[in-house]
Amino acid sequence: MTHSNKQNHTQQILHFLQKEGFAEDTDKVRIAPLSGDGSSRLFFKIKTETTSYCGVLPDKENTQKGMAEAHAAFKIGSHLKKRGLPVPVIHGFDPISGFILFEDLGETLLHDLLQEKKKDSGEQLGQEVVELYKEIIQMLLFMQISGSVRFDRKWCWDTQRYDKKLMLERESSYFMQSFCRDLLGIKSFPNGLTDEFKLLAGRASRQPAVYFLHRDFQSRNLMVSDGKIRIIDFQGGRLGPLGYDLASLLIDPYAELPEQLQHELLEHYLEHLCTYGLDELAFKKGYPDLALQRNLQVLGAYAFLGFQKQKSFFRQYILPATFSLHQRLAQPEAKDYPHLRQLTHTIMDLLDQKNDFFFTTTD
Repeated sequence: MTHSNKQNHTQQILHFLQKEGFAEDTDKVRIAPLSGDGSSRLFFKIKTETTSYCGVLPDKENTQKGMAEAHAAFKIGSHLKKRGLPVPVIHGFDPISGFILFEDLGETLLHDLLQEKKKDSGEQLGQEVVELYKEIIQMLLFMQISGSVRFDRKWCWDTQRYDKKLMLERESSYFMQSFCRDLLGIKSFPNGLTDEFKLLAGRASRQPAVYFLHRDFQSRNLMVSDGKIRIIDFQGGRLGPLGYDLASLLIDPYAELPEQLQHELLEHYLEHLCTYGLDELAFKKGYPDLALQRNLQVLGAYAFLGFQKQKSFFRQYILPATFSLHQRLAQPEAKDYPHLRQLTHTIMDLLDQKNDFFFTTTD
């Protein structure tokens, strides 16, 4: 961010605070930029004489996209709060600039907490973390069902529903282009791979896409504030199937949950699914395909963000995400994807040849 841009953003925020009555004396307001992970939005910690806020300005590189995303964040966030979900309070919104003034939830991500617990216990996650995840599982299911009630698809800035077209274009094709071709330099692919992606998307799209879908429900989009879990980064919400967000949480490469714990948490989700009168068997049938879709999306995203966007933080998670894909394709329910399994073996070999530095953060 250039000095002139920083000044412009500061003045824009100060003007909003004064106009809306959040700060009488703007000389005493302190504004500091925050990191936004993979987002191109601009984040700020704002401290007035009496309180602290988190401010967000839209992506300035793509004004139309940035404004659409900002309006979605405001409308979807307001909706989720009304539905009783633990999202941050929205104190103010400027529909002209797209600036949103959120409640300040502090600085502790669930990912940070997990890292701290692993460090303290020698990479082991104790019962406290297990219980926390079970609480998150129940919160997720409530969000999926309650969040879909009176949800207006016109609020969505990208697509209104997670469907087969999105799976093929934004997940399997993203995986092929950003990860396989651009990053690893793979030029030829097994015959029949495209057909397998179509088969996978076709099966995954059979799951009812009528629930609220966060689409990036993982440990860096969950915060711990005053001992409670809070949900952030929901502006990409739309309607979708139940299994996708659960897969995002369980196979999250940031967290690297042990396989046994993933199974335990999946069972916990199924127990609560039954209390809502939903079909456990239908869910279990579709879950592996949705988890596979998510795994492809993650690898495409990490390759794009880590190398094309030069956000080196993401590079260290490529190996665990690839290993997760490799494990998933070794399961009996993935027997119909032999070409993808063959490609994944090739990818594992290529990554094994790369220097470790290539896949670690340099920040």
